[in-house]
Amino acid sequence: MLRVGGILNIIIAVAHVIGLFWAEQMFEKTGAGQGMDELAQIHYTIPYLLTIFVSVIFFIFGLYGLSADKKINELPFLKFGIFTIAFIYLFRGIGEQAYNIIQGTTTISEIIQSIVALIIGSLFLFGGLKKWKKQSSKE
Repeated sequence: MLRVGGILNIIIAVAHVIGLFWAEQMFEKTGAGQGMDELAQIHYTIPYLLTIFVSVIFFIFGLYGLSADKKINELPFLKFGIFTIAFIYLFRGIGEQAYNIIQGTTTISEIIQSIVALIIGSLFLFGGLKKWKKQSSKE
């Protein structure tokens, strides 16, 4: 589960970077178009820099998933990191969708993004629970 969550995060990170070649279309498809337009009015590089920053965060999340699955060296604060990543994804998936339903602004794109967030959050949560339950029973 943690490996799949890690790989999905790395794919998302790479997709963000590749998407910058078609930035306007990517921002519109993901629902970030208006916000990115406002940021571009401050300085034209801000949407690109923000996207790269977000891509780095996804990549780090991916590394934590792979580290917890022992595919790469152990990263610091691994247990805390895995459950924090799970919380972030689950909060994003549930919180944003609840907000959009209350506001009456739900779109298909937002529903899909929330479902993906819930899936990845569940992979990290249940993968982490399984990993550390197994370890605690060995001790």
